[in-house]
Amino acid sequence: MPDMQEIFAANRAWADRMREIDPGFFDQLVNQQAPEYLWIGCSDSRVPANQITGLQPGEVFVHRNVANIAPEGDLNCQAVVQYAVEVLGIRHIVVCGHYGCGGVLAALTGQATGHARRWIDGIVKLRDRHAGMLATLADDDARHARLCELNVVEQVRNLSRSQVVRDAWSRGQPLLIHGWIYAIADGVLKDLGVTLSGPE
Repeated sequence: MPDMQEIFAANRAWADRMREIDPGFFDQLVNQQAPEYLWIGCSDSRVPANQITGLQPGEVFVHRNVANIAPEGDLNCQAVVQYAVEVLGIRHIVVCGHYGCGGVLAALTGQATGHARRWIDGIVKLRDRHAGMLATLADDDARHARLCELNVVEQVRNLSRSQVVRDAWSRGQPLLIHGWIYAIADGVLKDLGVTLSGPE
C-alpha cells in the first residue's frame, strides 16, 4: 500500500499525463461541470464510478454510501440529488450496487451494530419482506446476491418517490432512474431492467 508521499507523487504524475494528453483538460474542468449522470453507489473501495464506467472527471456526479442507499429521509443524499437535478440538470440517475456488498451481507445476517445497524435498517426490512423468496434460493451466496439486486431496485423506487424527482418529472424535465449492479469478480456492470422515466 502506498504511503502518503507516494499518493501525492502519483497524483502529480497523473496531472502531468492528463496535461500531455489534453493541454486544456483542467481549464475545462475549472470552467464547467456539466455531467449527464448522477451515480449513487456503495462506498466500497473496489467500485470507483469513473473507472468502471470509462467516464472522465466532470462526466459523472457521484454520491457514495454504505450499500448505495437512497432513503428520502437522508439529508445528505437528497441534497446531492437536488443539486444534480435542479442545478446540474443531469438526465440520468444511476443506482449501482455490487455483488458481495458488506452492508447488504450485514443486513442479511443481522450482524451490524451501532450506526451501521441503523443505516441498513431499510435493507433488513427488505430482507424480511422477501424472506420467503430468499429461502428458496440454493445457498447463502445466492441469497446475498439476490438481496444486493433487490436493494438496488428498492433504492430506484425510493428515488422515484422523492420530492425532487417528482417535481422534475412534473415540470417535464427529462430524467431517468436506472438500477445497475456491478460484479467485482469480473468487472462487468449489469442493467437490472428497472429504469423509470416518470411517475407512472
